Amino acid sequence: MDPNLPETITAARGGDQAAFDSLFARNLPPLMAFIRMKAGGQILARESVSDLAQSVCREVLMDGEDFEYRGETQFRNWLFLQATRKVMDRGRYLKAAKRDVAQEVSADESNDEAQSLLECYGTFCTPSRAAGAREELARLETAIAQLPEQQRDAIASSRVLGLSYSEVAARMGVTESAVRGLVARGLSRLSGILEDATSA
Repeated sequence: MDPNLPETITAARGGDQAAFDSLFARNLPPLMAFIRMKAGGQILARESVSDLAQSVCREVLMDGEDFEYRGETQFRNWLFLQATRKVMDRGRYLKAAKRDVAQEVSADESNDEAQSLLECYGTFCTPSRAAGAREELARLETAIAQLPEQQRDAIASSRVLGLSYSEVAARMGVTESAVRGLVARGLSRLSGILEDATSA
């Protein structure tokens, strides 16, 4: 818990770049991992996840006048809620524009970014899978994209965002036992997809 977080938020809103960097540094890798899980292939083929994450961070500060600081956890939840809205907005935009993004190639993440993202995914993949950076990231995210949306959301919220099952249940409008089932089935299915891809 950062006791200086309220002051850092105020300074970042005022244009202090060092405060901005400090505010979002620890949240950026999980934010990027969360966006990648929520976005799906169509958005990822068209948008830079790094740009989307930075945009979310800037918008959080711009909308910050309505935010009442009540702790670091609430701030992080607010950040990820804004990320969810950003992904939904981009998805609607791409559908409305009827762009054919299927033929476009997504921007490669740097090796450092790929490693940071894999570390975020490390809560539900084995350490050996977190060793090969970009290739492993692509393989893992291809597998994640095959999960049903509710399973993806439950895993992203509980394993990347770090919410409790009761918090995920409240966000998704389902029971806590339903969330546990979604996560368990999603992780089992993800493991099977990865094993099939390895043996193929």
